[in-house]
Amino acid sequence: MEWARHHGHRGLVASWPQFGVPAGLFLSNLVILAFSAWSGDQFATWGWRIPFALSIILVGVGLWIRLGILETPVFRQLLNTQRIEKAPIVEIFKKQPKEIILSALLRMAEQAPFYIFTAFIFAYAVGTLHMPRNLILSAVLVAACVSFVSIPLSGHISDRIGRKKMYLIGAATVGWFGFLYFAMVDTAIPSAVFIAIVLSLIPHDMQYGPQAALIAEAFTPRLRYSGSSLGYQLASVIAGGPAPLIATAPFAHYQTGYAISIYTAAGAAVSLVSAAFMPDYTGKDISLEYDD
Repeated sequence: MEWARHHGHRGLVASWPQFGVPAGLFLSNLVILAFSAWSGDQFATWGWRIPFALSIILVGVGLWIRLGILETPVFRQLLNTQRIEKAPIVEIFKKQPKEIILSALLRMAEQAPFYIFTAFIFAYAVGTLHMPRNLILSAVLVAACVSFVSIPLSGHISDRIGRKKMYLIGAATVGWFGFLYFAMVDTAIPSAVFIAIVLSLIPHDMQYGPQAALIAEAFTPRLRYSGSSLGYQLASVIAGGPAPLIATAPFAHYQTGYAISIYTAAGAAVSLVSAAFMPDYTGKDISLEYDD
């Protein structure tokens, strides 16, 4: 984000690291689809172990990339002026606790639906609706391809209309889309299920595209890395990881996908309120300390 050529370009630039999610989703589903076809009925026995073991290669690639990334111009400026915090985590909780909490909560409408649309759907469509696993794998794979366009596009639009406004539109969209999604999936018609899954990541990407810039810009430069990381990863604990488990509970009780839609809509409501209180630095200079 801090490498952007000018202030009105940060949303698009910051959306490119988000590209890793659909890229990983595409590759993982492609590999699973290939090994599923190869191992056949033995996939659950031993077929899944091979792609799982191959994932260690990605760890090495990620480490190699991270070690080669240069520090940003803003951070080098902080080094030159000796403005580096010795205990940034302690300091960020003192200076900007509200932004940490808001960053985590505004991801409710992005993370929870994502895990439902890309992970829970396998248990629901294959286990409950008895649909072919390869159909769901193919649909998620195509959805990931759509994200290659919708993520940077959403980041670019946020540069034009404002980060917060774009995020609010995305959160509102995912709130009602959950009902349309399960209405189509519950038909168990292969074409309807396929279309629902392919479209599902677009409302997610409307938030995910501008999200990196929205969160990072909210924190003052010397605390930006620690603050944005804390808020961003805290959402994985309260929104992302538990989502498939939480979705299982209302479905088990009510036996309808609409119960899960209500869960995603509730998360969207939380995100709408949180995003409304989030500061918006679209187009502003973010190289100077906010508390100077």
